[in-house]
Amino acid sequence: MTSPKTARSAPAGRPLGEFGRIDRYFRPLASGFPGARGLADDAAVFGVPADQELVVTTDAMVAGVHFFADDAPADIAAKLLRTNLSDLAAMGAAPYAYTLVTALPKTVGEDWLAGFAAGLGEDQGRFGIALAGGDSVSTSGPITLSVTAFGLVPKGGAVPRWGGRPGDRVYVTGTIGDAALGLRIAYGTLEVADDSARSMLLRRLRRPDPRTTLGPRLVGLATGCLDVSDGLVADLGHLCEESGCAAILESGRVPLSDAARSVIDDDPVRFAMALTGGDDYELLFTAAEDAAPTLAALSAETGVPVTAIGHLLDGPAGEVTVTDAQGRGLDLPTRGWDHF
Repeated sequence: MTSPKTARSAPAGRPLGEFGRIDRYFRPLASGFPGARGLADDAAVFGVPADQELVVTTDAMVAGVHFFADDAPADIAAKLLRTNLSDLAAMGAAPYAYTLVTALPKTVGEDWLAGFAAGLGEDQGRFGIALAGGDSVSTSGPITLSVTAFGLVPKGGAVPRWGGRPGDRVYVTGTIGDAALGLRIAYGTLEVADDSARSMLLRRLRRPDPRTTLGPRLVGLATGCLDVSDGLVADLGHLCEESGCAAILESGRVPLSDAARSVIDDDPVRFAMALTGGDDYELLFTAAEDAAPTLAALSAETGVPVTAIGHLLDGPAGEVTVTDAQGRGLDLPTRGWDHF
């Protein structure tokens, strides 16, 4: 994302063009990161403190797959950035900088760009991260966006997926199922009469809450961690597969928001949807049993709810048994999302 200093404006009435767009909408987003070099060079320069390591993640979003093409551009920007920040949090990394690739149809105008850049700017301030560079291209297909986010973690401290051990407790942050229910509302396949509940579930779909305050505090405490994107059951299976063990997931302990609880209303199909629907972007992690008091203190300190929902055990790698409140196995129609 290189913008020549000479391309700062366009004649009145003419489109800005690639470099004019970068200069007007994206250069200001890079002002907080000196290594971005004002987006004037071909690449950014990163300095990493001697006692830290760089954590790198990349997520892409495509209109019609990850968001609706008519969603507010600020919401699209927020979800794009926050999903990447959630990946950093799952590794125990604090946000540092990010690069951005936008592939936009030529029909996307400056109003959309202004809203998108404003959404990025708002979240940059909220989460303490800045733009370092990227690329801007046109496409004949749907809007396609990609962020590569960089975080910092103490050397050797990155929290893996594969560290869970039999006997560890399974924890999750926040609440589960809001985004899955919000997606059905957005599709028009789920009617919710309560405006407050409807608004909350849609907000959780469009603007997830990356746990950037808690994630870095899990370094040296969590044995395994990932964020919930494919669905709680599926992602616990991923953690178990990498850790070489099995898990019991106690569905009665899974935290639900008041809005989700009111919509589910003892409907087993909707409850299964919450457990498997995905897009929660909460942290799902394991820790030794004696870590419970420390986790309770961290939850209170950071304001991020943390709930124990099960435990790991010896068994086939990746096997997750979901039980009801009476300890009986639940038969779910699906385990979670799979792109292919």
